[in-house]
Amino acid sequence: MADGKDPTLVKQTLDKDLVKIGRAEAAVQATARSVVGPGLAFLFLAAIVVVGGALLGGQDNGLLIIAAAAIGGYMALNIGANDVANNVGPAVGSKALTIGGALVIAAICESAGALLAGGDVVSTISKGIIDPATVPTTETFVWLMMAALISSALWVNLATVLNAPVSTTHAVVGGVMGAGIAAAGFGAVHWPTMASIAASWVISPVLGGIIAAGVLAFIKIFIIYREDKIAAARRWVPVLIAIMAGAFGTYMALKGVKKLIHIDMPHALMIGAGVAVLAWLLTHPLIKRQSRGMPNRNQSLRDLFVWPLIFSAALLSFAHGANDVANAIGPLAAIVHAVEAGEVASKVHIPIWVMLIGAAGISFGLVLFGPKLIRMVGQSITKLNPMRAFCVALAAAVTVIIASWLGLPVSSTHIAVGAVFGVGFFREWFTANSKTRLRYIHAYAPNAAKTQYAGVQRRRAARKLVRRAHVNTIAAAWVITVPASACIAAVIFFALERLFGVV
Repeated sequence: MADGKDPTLVKQTLDKDLVKIGRAEAAVQATARSVVGPGLAFLFLAAIVVVGGALLGGQDNGLLIIAAAAIGGYMALNIGANDVANNVGPAVGSKALTIGGALVIAAICESAGALLAGGDVVSTISKGIIDPATVPTTETFVWLMMAALISSALWVNLATVLNAPVSTTHAVVGGVMGAGIAAAGFGAVHWPTMASIAASWVISPVLGGIIAAGVLAFIKIFIIYREDKIAAARRWVPVLIAIMAGAFGTYMALKGVKKLIHIDMPHALMIGAGVAVLAWLLTHPLIKRQSRGMPNRNQSLRDLFVWPLIFSAALLSFAHGANDVANAIGPLAAIVHAVEAGEVASKVHIPIWVMLIGAAGISFGLVLFGPKLIRMVGQSITKLNPMRAFCVALAAAVTVIIASWLGLPVSSTHIAVGAVFGVGFFREWFTANSKTRLRYIHAYAPNAAKTQYAGVQRRRAARKLVRRAHVNTIAAAWVITVPASACIAAVIFFALERLFGVV
């Protein structure tokens, strides 16, 4: 070259510069993506403040209601980010749904459940945790509920950052308890109710896990480890779908349509039985037609469970929106009523604008922040396929029905995650100990597979199919949710008391 530079060295230098530029661009894009979610969430909360200011700015205590509405929106965002993962996570982990499809289905069904069946009356004291007669003044009650709402939202936000699915119901309960103690002393808390909620920490996941493991055991014994898998599937898959449909029919009759009509347990069970029979009549010929010509292997069985699993995810999301929207809007509705009416009521009607904040916030939180927890629940705890994910969905519906029948307070989060644990731990046990599996291998596997089976079995028996780190992290988060939310609420209440002179 005329300037004496080696062309090879020039090219190498240019290549290095281009690599550096590419890395810088990738870093900028990653940074941009990381701030999109929080930015849009901030705009959502800002919109609540702006619209609220336009509508309520001239009213007495209008600023207080606007502030409470923004905090309620913040709580709804966190519910969408954390709680909804339990409904669609197994379907995503099993690859029955893409993450985009799951977000669309869950957002639509959560909003529909909240708006159509979310109930127009809500308890102001969050499941009877504190006695309203012990709260000295209406002003104290308003700040008590404000502290509870802020603390529960902060705790659920922290749990989401730490990748831990927690019960938003328990977070609200802890917030109300802690703020209630700060406002009126330990005597304000209804401790038998708190004891039953503490018992649900164990009851919910254990019951969900046992039912999910039982369903998976049935599928393995009566369908998977059979000589003619397709014939077995034609017999039993419609029955399983009918049970799931009946369970969801009962669940929706109890929880999903309470805004429209009250249905007691016996009538709900009758409705569920009718739905189950109808589902069997519809799915039996469909499964027979779908399975025609399918090869006699496990992948064929998985394909038969995909659509039932998608429908179950949609129904779980609808029911979740109908029930858990109260975690965001219950304290908000209580604050609005107390400010406007100047009294504390045990139950209050929910204004439509409060319901809209809850429904929109859950959907925005799901779309903006939900994929992280969805992947964790569906993929990180244990490996799921459509059959295993179906067991989780069925266990969730059946467990809620059993708990409602027995009057046990349970958490949908604990049930669903406990069912995932149950499926994983059962697979570990079944792989290492099942005589059914051993007989199947020796009866139907090729000779070459039989000779290799002993070594493969030993290696599989030593595998851990559930990640213990997630078990420990999630269990710890569950145990400390109520006390942590309570402590945060107490601190916030005392701060509000000092700042605004609560009496």
